[in-house]
Order: sequence, then C-alpha cells, then structure tokens
Amino acid sequence: MITPAIICFWIVAGCAAWVQTMTGFGLGLILMAAAGLFDLMPLPVAASVTSALVILNTSTILRRNWRHVDRASFGWTMLGAVPGLVVGFLLLGWLAGSALTVLKLLLGLVITGAAIQTAMSRQSLKTRSSSASFSITGFAGAIMGGLFATSGPPIIWQYYRQPFALDAIRTSLIAIFFATQIVRMSLVGASGHFDKQFLITALGAAPIVLTATWFARNYPPNISPAVIRRIALILLALSGIALLLPAAVLLTTGA
Repeated sequence: MITPAIICFWIVAGCAAWVQTMTGFGLGLILMAAAGLFDLMPLPVAASVTSALVILNTSTILRRNWRHVDRASFGWTMLGAVPGLVVGFLLLGWLAGSALTVLKLLLGLVITGAAIQTAMSRQSLKTRSSSASFSITGFAGAIMGGLFATSGPPIIWQYYRQPFALDAIRTSLIAIFFATQIVRMSLVGASGHFDKQFLITALGAAPIVLTATWFARNYPPNISPAVIRRIALILLALSGIALLLPAAVLLTTGA
C-alpha cells in the first residue's frame, strides 16, 4: 500500500539524486537523514532502498567512466569493505530489534560527522597511501555502509588525500559505492528482507531518481554547485543534530 510516508520518501529521493548529480555526494546521506528524522519507514528498510538506489545511480555513471578506476586501491579497499559490511549489517539487525534509540544516535553521528568532514579542506599526500590503509578505511567505512548504506565518509577522506587524478578519485569512489551496495543487497537478500514495503518504495523511487538525475545533467540551475553543496551540508548537519540530540537525551535519562 502506498502511504504518505512512502510518497514523501520518493520526493526526497528525487531531491537527493538531483543534489548528488550537482555536487557528487548526498544520495544516501539525505535519504537516511530524512527517513530517520521523520520516521518515514523502519531504518533497515530505508537502508535497503537506499542501497538499491545507489546501485542504480552509480551504474549509470560507471558505464561511461569505469576505465578511470584505480584498480589497485579499489581492490585493497574492497578487501576491508566486505567484512566491514557484514559487521555493519549484523549490527543493524541487532540494534533495530533491541536498541532503536542507539541506532538513531549512531545515524545522527554518522550524518553530522559526514557533513563536517565533507566541508573540511583536504591536503593531498605526496605519495599514495599504503595498501593496508585502504583496507582499514574500507573496513571502517563499510561498517557504516552495512548499518546505513552510507559507506562514504572514511573512504572519501582517504581517496581525496591521494595524489591521484581527479577523474580517478571520483570514479574509484563511485566503483566502491557500487560494489559495496551490491554486497549489501546480497546480504539483504540472503536474510530474506525483500518485503512489500521495500519493493514498492524502491520501484516507485527508481524512475524519480533517474528523472532527477537526467534533469540535473541537462538543465542545471543558474547557481554555483559550490553554493548547492554548502546548503546541502548545512541541512545534513542540522538533520544529524536533530536526530542525535533527542536520542542522546533518551539514553542519558533512561526514558
């Protein structure tokens, strides 16, 4: 059954896809922030839908740009990401069933931290990081990915510090997001969580995401992407704070 909450999620998905096309980030973070802040649906369902939409969005980009992927760093990152995804996904199942307040607190921290981290300037390294560091950041980011389908922050930080060409950084990140969400969706399927709510929400959001992406590419607004980026980061930070403060109060008071 299509509910007002699902319709709201579809609208947010379109806006998030438009922002991601204009700025290069935001799809997963915006969707999960809206789902958690307005209780549009259970967080595990929202994370699964977000995974499906990230796969859809990134696959359209990779079809044209996959040759720019830095294969060595991609492989080492995925080596750490796969076990991290399993850990995060298991944590989601446990927290969603027994500690929903803790889950919302973690989501608020992830969103707020991601917004602050993305806003910070990054100084490039003179030589590429070690293989082990890619695996470590892949593991850390993938725990977030398993929990909330948003594995970006640690991995984005790692890549933007590398002495790589910008095309290699962007395309490698897109390839990692695509691959990690494929693994995550496999975990969802193995656990039997493809229910009606997931299918209705994902199938309804897919054409909206594709349309918003096409519209942003072909009819960009007369506004600098940097301005859109700042607005999105401010809204994300405020959403994260709005999620974590009530959860922190509930935990400290024992209510």
